[in-house]
Amino acid sequence: MESGDKKLTEENKLTLNGVLWGVVIPVIIGIVIILFPTAIGPALNSAFPPDSDLSYIPQILTHGFAVMAMFGVPLFVGLTWSKWAGGVAGFLCGTLYYLGYAGYYTAVIGFNVDFNMYRDPSFIGNYIVGGILIGYIAGALSNKSFRIKRMLGAALTATIIVGVFQFVLNYTVSFAAYMTQNDPLFALFATMLPMIILGILVPIVARISAGGELWHM
Repeated sequence: MESGDKKLTEENKLTLNGVLWGVVIPVIIGIVIILFPTAIGPALNSAFPPDSDLSYIPQILTHGFAVMAMFGVPLFVGLTWSKWAGGVAGFLCGTLYYLGYAGYYTAVIGFNVDFNMYRDPSFIGNYIVGGILIGYIAGALSNKSFRIKRMLGAALTATIIVGVFQFVLNYTVSFAAYMTQNDPLFALFATMLPMIILGILVPIVARISAGGELWHM
């Protein structure tokens, strides 16, 4: 009995790695998220005004980062836990992001029934359905395997599928479909780039957090 208690104590011992992942990294991420709307976003808008040829950069770096964070959670949960947990996490994160993003743009544009972004079907598909899909697909394809090749393959498949799904919705049913239709190649690039980066970064983070070696393929 004493041996078992000692083993349990050793397993629950606070380590530097536990503090890093449990305190330091979440605090840093929280600060960065707060900095985007309060400091980074305004600074980017000043550096790249709307009439600039590079005016799309603030949108990619702010909205693109937010989307990566929102999709990153269900992707991580799907890879490390299960497809069902990934799908549920995607539904919760997607719903919260949909409500916040739609509310922000509705307030900015004005509460006109023609521009009420809560009614935009692409928002529901992009974030709620997309969140469910990315977590579920990654979890189903990885099937709790921590082999880095399989995790990368599962994550990239999930992110690419959801990215294409988003592009199609933005091109067809979105209230702002004309923006995608005016420059579909750039719209595809702007949609897929964050998703592909996400599909590479999250499996690496998931693998490291599980205590595995990256080079063990």
